[in-house]
Amino acid sequence: MFIDPHAHMVSRTTDDYEAMAAAGIVALVEPAFWVGQPRTFVGTYVDYLSSLVGWERFRAGQFGIRHYCTIGLNSKEANNEALAEGVMEWLPRFALKEGVVAIGEIGYDEQTPLEDKYFRAQLTLARQLELPVMVHTPHRDKKRGTSRSMDVCEEMGLDPSWVVIDHNNEETVRETLDRGYWAGFSIYPSTKMGNARMVDLLKQYGGDRIIVDSACDWGISDCLGVPKTARLALASGISEAVVRQVTYENALAVYGKSGQIQDSDWLDPAPIDQRTLFEGNSILRGGRAPLVETKAGPRRDNLLIE
Repeated sequence: MFIDPHAHMVSRTTDDYEAMAAAGIVALVEPAFWVGQPRTFVGTYVDYLSSLVGWERFRAGQFGIRHYCTIGLNSKEANNEALAEGVMEWLPRFALKEGVVAIGEIGYDEQTPLEDKYFRAQLTLARQLELPVMVHTPHRDKKRGTSRSMDVCEEMGLDPSWVVIDHNNEETVRETLDRGYWAGFSIYPSTKMGNARMVDLLKQYGGDRIIVDSACDWGISDCLGVPKTARLALASGISEAVVRQVTYENALAVYGKSGQIQDSDWLDPAPIDQRTLFEGNSILRGGRAPLVETKAGPRRDNLLIE
């Protein structure tokens, strides 16, 4: 079993959900993020956050995957102050909804004063609501931005054991772990962190406080990054215990602090019934027969087709 603790499923297809379930992914966390172009109205942001706690949660469940999310104002759009102020008014309401396991992904992009302002404001919110934090480290000037992110977390009084520093690489991992944070790694086909590089890091650092995710989104990315990395790690001599830590246990441990995610959610699930509708919508098209489970369970040989 795997957890993908960083997957932007609003950008993915039903084929991706099917492939993830078949590969053993039982749960995922979808962080609020930048959707590829600027949102110019608060209302569009509100509707997007609504989709994370509503439609995507339903859609994942139709394939037997438990869906959780993080709620936040992303760093790029923090630079639109009028938008950011409006979004900040809505965040507390969304952060308290079912299935929300953290405030995130938040942090820096260009490391501007406005990014810093709203990063700090959201860290304050996380403390008030007693939620973990998912930090997005910048793609440019990453080492300095990662160090600064941790400095600010500590200035704002956060316990490092409640904070995931994501999108790590070889330059940042040592400091992240030494300072007591969870170190997330996004497995991308050609950037951020590749499978083979990740295996090398596991050989060097082991599995303590390391989390593997796919960060699959609207760009060229791989929704099977977690199981593929697990397979390569096992083939490379990494122990099953370490692979389980970085692809399942560690994500459950940190996001479980929210009280919103526990393994009984997928070990003792409700049966799948694709006849179910969400706001009148179904995942089915063209008269396709629904899948209906006679009983819940990890196997899919108990499916009936009506």
